[in-house]
Amino acid sequence: MTESVALERLRRLEIETPSWGYGNSGTRFHVYPWPGAARDVHERIADAALVHRLTGCCPSVALHIPWDAVADYGDLRRSAEEQGIRIGAVNPNLFGDDDYRLGSLCHPDPGVRAKALEHCRECVAIAREVDSTLISLWLADGTNYPGQDDLTERHERLLSGLGAIYDALDEGMRLLVEYKFFEPAFYSTDLPDWGTAALACRRLGPQAQVLVDTGHHPQGTNIEQIVAVLLVEELLGGFHFNNRKYADDDLIVGSIDPFELFRIMREIARAERPERIAFMIDQSHNVEGKIDAMIQSVVNIQTAYAKALLVDEERLAEAQRAGDVLGAHRVLLDAFETDVRPLLRRLREELGIEPDPVEAFRRGGFADRLAQERGLASVESAYERT
Repeated sequence: MTESVALERLRRLEIETPSWGYGNSGTRFHVYPWPGAARDVHERIADAALVHRLTGCCPSVALHIPWDAVADYGDLRRSAEEQGIRIGAVNPNLFGDDDYRLGSLCHPDPGVRAKALEHCRECVAIAREVDSTLISLWLADGTNYPGQDDLTERHERLLSGLGAIYDALDEGMRLLVEYKFFEPAFYSTDLPDWGTAALACRRLGPQAQVLVDTGHHPQGTNIEQIVAVLLVEELLGGFHFNNRKYADDDLIVGSIDPFELFRIMREIARAERPERIAFMIDQSHNVEGKIDAMIQSVVNIQTAYAKALLVDEERLAEAQRAGDVLGAHRVLLDAFETDVRPLLRRLREELGIEPDPVEAFRRGGFADRLAQERGLASVESAYERT
């Protein structure tokens, strides 16, 4: 691929940032407030708009309901648009309520299942108001002990609940079904892997696709192979990008294994319609800054994608046909080891932004100004709607 073609593909890359990534967050042990962290949805949208201005490739922000609930969603949409971004995926919260201790859509109590469905329908209505086409769904549903519930019946409840949500979608909307192999369920998880999610989406219909969270896999999982298969089956709807060392650590994208991120993006680079894939970040910033860490993740995704676009596909195919195992591997290494910073600087020059977005944020005094304006936001104010 020529440099000009690579630049054009990079210009079309859009990365959605999550509202929840701008507020205070933490571990199961403690939440450490960060100076200047966003305190409500309006400040979270303002931070997302700042990231877009500094990177030029983050024109949308995902919402999490009820964390981002407001009285007037039309006004929220207009507020985002005035700042140069739009509302992206709407994420229902089916894990932050006492009633969901034993599950939501898969709960044995039909009253709890009805409550969960009503919330999901509310989120579809919110998506309609903010002009979003994506419902991103993750369930914490599962069991902790053998015999706790009937596994077959839970699967039937899962499919019934997903079907009801799917039926509520407008034409043009998509339901992105996320999976996770454990946590908080430690014996069985109702959506434990990409295969279960893909089977459910296949049953639901063409408006349902799989969402791959890069941290939701056992160690050693070949995520790029999952991506390749889902692409072939036209079931890859999107990503929640993060990185992990041990499990679902929600670390900065590409911070632990940049080669894995490159391999994933290489499959994306070969997709016929990559613009149909929703590239979303899902991270929890606990000991680092909120905004500059988000920007670093964006930069890392861009870097991996730029390298993936530079793979010499002709040389690679030739080596593969010849059975030249090392030669084929070295073609990938050539692209991965290419310094794409000059290419990305050129991209940013064309967009009229600083060549190093993280440095631009740090030199621009944004962190100090936000800390002065917002102070040390309490944990309660960051999650007051939960």
